[in-house]
Amino acid sequence: MLLNRLIPVVLLKGESLVKTFKFNKYTYVGDPTNTLRIFNELLVDELIILDIYATKLNHPPNFRLLKQIAEECFMPLTYGGGISNIDHAKRIFDLGFEKISINTNAITNPDLIIDLSSYFGNQSIIGSVDVRNNFFNKQRVVSHGSTKFTRLHPLEWAIQLEKLGVGELLLTSVEREGTWSGMDINLIRQISDNISIPLIAHGGAGNLSHIKDAIKKGKASAVGLGSMVTFQKKGKGVLVNFPLRNEIENFLMIER
Repeated sequence: MLLNRLIPVVLLKGESLVKTFKFNKYTYVGDPTNTLRIFNELLVDELIILDIYATKLNHPPNFRLLKQIAEECFMPLTYGGGISNIDHAKRIFDLGFEKISINTNAITNPDLIIDLSSYFGNQSIIGSVDVRNNFFNKQRVVSHGSTKFTRLHPLEWAIQLEKLGVGELLLTSVEREGTWSGMDINLIRQISDNISIPLIAHGGAGNLSHIKDAIKKGKASAVGLGSMVTFQKKGKGVLVNFPLRNEIENFLMIER
C-alpha cells in the first residue's frame, strides 16, 4: 500500500493553465477544463489548483472558471488564490472543492485562518508557505505570488500556522520550482520534524528519486508535482502525464 500522496499542482493565470519557472517566467499549458480532464483519465487521486496571480493583482477567485473545473474533475480538489474571507471560501466549497489553500492572506490577516478553521474545520484548510532566499541568502517566507519578502522564518511560520488552525501545510521552495533539480530536503525535514500536521513538499521534483528523497529523507507526507506532470521531459514540450500507479508503488514504497 502506498502511504504517501503524489499531487499534481497546477497554476492558473487568468483563464489559462500555465507552468512557471520559480513562480516567474511562465509557459502556456492549455485550457483548464480540457487539460484537467486528462488528469481524470490518468486516475489522479487529488489535485491542487493555485492562482498565484490573484492575490498579487488583488483579484478574488474566478468562481465561474472554478465551477467549470469542478464540473469536469472527479477527484478531490484544492484551490488557492485570492481567498480573503469566509464568503469566498464558502462559495468555493459549495462548488465542490474539498480544501482551500491560504497563503498571502494568512500573513496579512492571521485571524482569517482562525475563522476559516473554526467555520469549516481545519481538515479543509491548507496553509501555503512559499520560501525564497533573500539578499543575505537567508530563507524567508514570501507573499503575493512570491514577489514580496517578509521577515518570517519558514519554520516559525509553519509552527504558527498549525497553531492558528490549518490542517495541512503546502511548502514550496520557490528557488527550485520548475527547475527539475531536486527538492530542498533540508527545508522539508526541518519543517516536518517540528509540526504534527501533514506536509506537502513542492518545488524541484524532476524524477522519482527526488520524490523518494522528499518522502524518505524529508519525511514529507505528500509531494506536489508540477513540471514532471506537465512536460514530456526537461526542455521538451507540454505533455500532461502522471506516473503509472504500479511504477509509483514499486519505486516509492516506504517502510514504516
